[in-house]
Amino acid sequence: MAVVMRQASKAGLIGATMLVGAALGGCETYGTGSASAPRQFAVLETDTTGATTTNIASLTEVIQRNPNDASAYVTRGAAFARAGQFNDAIGDFAKAIQLDPSSASAYNNRALAYRQTGRNDAALADFSKAIAADPNYGPAYIGRANVLRAQGDLDGATADLNQAIRLAPESAEAYHARGLVRQKQGQNTGAIADFDAAIDRNPFVAAPYAARGQSLIATNQFDKAIEDYNAALNVNNKDATSWAYRGLAYEKSGRRKEAAENYQRASSLEPGNPVASQGLSRVQGGLGSVFN
Repeated sequence: MAVVMRQASKAGLIGATMLVGAALGGCETYGTGSASAPRQFAVLETDTTGATTTNIASLTEVIQRNPNDASAYVTRGAAFARAGQFNDAIGDFAKAIQLDPSSASAYNNRALAYRQTGRNDAALADFSKAIAADPNYGPAYIGRANVLRAQGDLDGATADLNQAIRLAPESAEAYHARGLVRQKQGQNTGAIADFDAAIDRNPFVAAPYAARGQSLIATNQFDKAIEDYNAALNVNNKDATSWAYRGLAYEKSGRRKEAAENYQRASSLEPGNPVASQGLSRVQGGLGSVFN
């Protein structure tokens, strides 16, 4: 399948209402078969152009002129997050909350910044505070569900994602996150349906294709899985996990040479990738000088 896709933005914390992304906000992918896949956590794409620094300076001037404007702190906090300055971001969101304790977006943004610094318990508390401040604030349900899934509370994660979808039925992030929960529960047919819905709503990011590919492998739909990994790698050809799982799909469909090539590419990008390492140990024997 020829798939023409454009690179989507990978910033996990954008603007004054930072996005909770399906592959952007700490979503894990899980392995199929005998190979166990590592969890994949999104990495915030930091600004290397200097524009963010300039923006932070101008936002600081705005705050100096309006020191009691909670939204100004939220906006600067988002800029700090884009620059990878998560502690500064957390400080700005805390100030926004002090000024406006009912700000669901400030709690949600601080929770996302906590997640980026590995403080999942603090993130969970802030997502819950965002929901308490505004029960109709969909991004907080998605964010809380991601934490609950990571902690193994799949029923709680599902409940939050069902609510997020009720509130925002066009949310690709919510469907993708629910697909990951179903995948972890072994409900691959339901997971595929959710990944379908996510891709229908936003076809320009790699994560739903890669996640759907795993469930397609689990249901023995290997050619379709290969198509999904073609799409995922067209967006991000540096993703070792997608190379490894495309190798697994090739291997399971009997195409050992292509499998080995994909496993080797995955290993070159991520030495020690377990799917690639285990796959190579199975398929390299007998291929002779193919890689010499």
